[in-house]
Amino acid sequence: MSVALPVLPDSFLGWIPALYRITEQQVLASAGLDAFVFLSFFKMSMRLFATLFFFAAVVLEPINQRFLHSPTSNVTDGSYLSNIWRSPQTTIFHNAAIPQWTLAEDDPDDGGPDNSFAPGMGYLWAYLVFTYFFTLLTLYFMNSETLKILRVRQEYLGTQSTVTDRTFQLSGIPTEIRTDAKIKQLVEKLEIGRVESVTLCRKWGPLDNLIQQREVVLRKLEETWSIYLAQNPVHPVGTEAPADGNPGNTADEESGENQRLLADSSGDQFAERQRPQTRLWYGFMRLQSRQTDGIDYYEEKLRRLDEKIHAARQNTYEPADLAFVTMDSMAACQMAIQALIDPHPGQLLTKPAPAPSDVVWSNTYTSRLQRQFQSWTTTIFVVVLSVLWLIPVAFLASILSLCTISKVFPDFAESLKAHHIIKALVQTGLPTAVVSLLNIAVPYLYDYLSYHQGMRSRGDVALSVISKVFFFTFFNIFLVFTVFGTVSSIIPVLREGLRDTTSIASTLATKIQNLSVFYLNFIMLQGLGLFPFRLLEFGSVAMYPFYRMTAKTPRDHAEIAEPPVFNYAFYLPTALLVFILCLVYSAMPGGFMVLLLGLVYFLLGHFTYKYQLLYAMEQPQHATGGAWRIICYRIVLGLVVFQLTMSGVLALRKAFIEASLLIPLLVGTLWYGYHFRHRFEPLTRFISLRSIKRNGDIHGDNAVAGEGPARATEREGVLLRRTSTVDEDKERGLKFVNPSLIVP
Repeated sequence: MSVALPVLPDSFLGWIPALYRITEQQVLASAGLDAFVFLSFFKMSMRLFATLFFFAAVVLEPINQRFLHSPTSNVTDGSYLSNIWRSPQTTIFHNAAIPQWTLAEDDPDDGGPDNSFAPGMGYLWAYLVFTYFFTLLTLYFMNSETLKILRVRQEYLGTQSTVTDRTFQLSGIPTEIRTDAKIKQLVEKLEIGRVESVTLCRKWGPLDNLIQQREVVLRKLEETWSIYLAQNPVHPVGTEAPADGNPGNTADEESGENQRLLADSSGDQFAERQRPQTRLWYGFMRLQSRQTDGIDYYEEKLRRLDEKIHAARQNTYEPADLAFVTMDSMAACQMAIQALIDPHPGQLLTKPAPAPSDVVWSNTYTSRLQRQFQSWTTTIFVVVLSVLWLIPVAFLASILSLCTISKVFPDFAESLKAHHIIKALVQTGLPTAVVSLLNIAVPYLYDYLSYHQGMRSRGDVALSVISKVFFFTFFNIFLVFTVFGTVSSIIPVLREGLRDTTSIASTLATKIQNLSVFYLNFIMLQGLGLFPFRLLEFGSVAMYPFYRMTAKTPRDHAEIAEPPVFNYAFYLPTALLVFILCLVYSAMPGGFMVLLLGLVYFLLGHFTYKYQLLYAMEQPQHATGGAWRIICYRIVLGLVVFQLTMSGVLALRKAFIEASLLIPLLVGTLWYGYHFRHRFEPLTRFISLRSIKRNGDIHGDNAVAGEGPARATEREGVLLRRTSTVDEDKERGLKFVNPSLIVP
């Protein structure tokens, strides 16, 4: 059983302390590894940005206030914070708006080709130092959190015993050994353990199609019966016979009372009502139609489908090249997963099996060529969509520039100049709101596309959706919005970047400084604006009346009463973008404001998502924390963008030596990503053999003295282990069998 969660108080804010006191052990025991990893990212971000905010506000910001002028005047302003909300002075350079940092009084007007060591420019070295410092701090926090997650993951998975943990997926099976007996014999010859069962996937397409048809007909029949029972009786039980000669109720007083009691207890289900009708289309091109009794029609159709299904289950289907092999121990399964079985490329490939409830059975018997075609088709479609997204995103970016509005709508631009509040709403509020709506809507589209990509498990689909949505968020909302700015500047920027690659960093730095207000509003809207709606599950609440009105059958009512599904792809990519934005602005003038908003965002996000994962929503996937490697690679990407941006910032100030000194940091960050792939990533996919606890040593060295054999607790309190984990509870009694073969 999972650890019981406390009941949250009903007071307005009383739930917050109770939710805060819920430990990581309880999260792990009640929601599983995926939720633990997701919330760990938010906790790590809070600690990191609190640390970066302290140094940015206490050390770096006084330097900015001392050496940087207000962008709107030639007098040094004592409060730089108020100036970052104003529009910077700009000049046109390569068709892009570049902010002109006003020089301090002791800055030289022209320090020659390099201002690195010019008098009055020494403060630029602070940006170099803090770029190194913030990068190392980020890598330190990420490395520490990775070690912790890996330790918890290995302990958690190593002490549980589910059918998933003992099963591996064997693909690329040669035609000559595609039988259960031969596969079992092949695996046992490896002498890694005993095979308990083999599920050889077969081409069950006809059977699966019949089951899908039956599901449609069953729902139609339920809907027809619900319509029939919801009607007012034409001749209730106990009344006289109708004029058409149907027999009435002529029972004696006792039988009449019994029938009245029966009618009262069953909601008049035996009363006479108008039978629902359904229209059938037939003939040439189905142009003719007639009406028939809906209940009789769907009952007969369901009966015939049941006969076909019973017959189809007795058929023998051609075997596919995939099998699920269940071993007698987790150690034997892990040895099979982490080893090469066959010397021929593409044959007898092993990988961890998904949970039985996560298997997409329709993709287990599709050919490798067909799945590759589906994968490439989906990928190409996503790329084409990303190009098409350039048009609305670049149009939104154009709204931020009053000069662009003046060229297209001169009268509207003059009106905006006269009304400052409307101008602020149009230039900052409208683009931020539309971009946020895109972030909400696009994941639904990519989720639909990923389910048609041919993946064999829903856990893999969930991770794929996270990658796709992040690609959209980072490429369209960040890069396109930042680098290109407007539709008219796309071609010039690309031409300049191809001619001179060093201009990429300068252009990136230029545009990021110009868009500081937009991204501040974006983070504020995502945190302060949207998290209250997510906490209230506004979408589910708003759609409930519509679902309630359209619900007809008991099945429909039961489905709308189920909690909504927590899809990590809908929330994690936006959090990663906010993380990257905080890194990019952290060492820039006014960056402490972005870090403060980022801290607030991750604080609110941690409480919101913790409540939803533990109390309000379901998470059906079984990805065993695989999202952490995606998170780490995106953090490394954010560090690379941060370093390129700071290099461009220094280059704009002609501090070329400081800018070039960031190259070793960039190389080191890329090396860390390569190092992470080879050192840490295997432990996010597999279970080490030393972590696997047998029945006799399940407690290991971490067992607390005096506790029974059904419980083990890590001494430091990182992991709480009960008789069964949440995954063991979900998978109890499950087997790797196509549901079409056994569903009633």
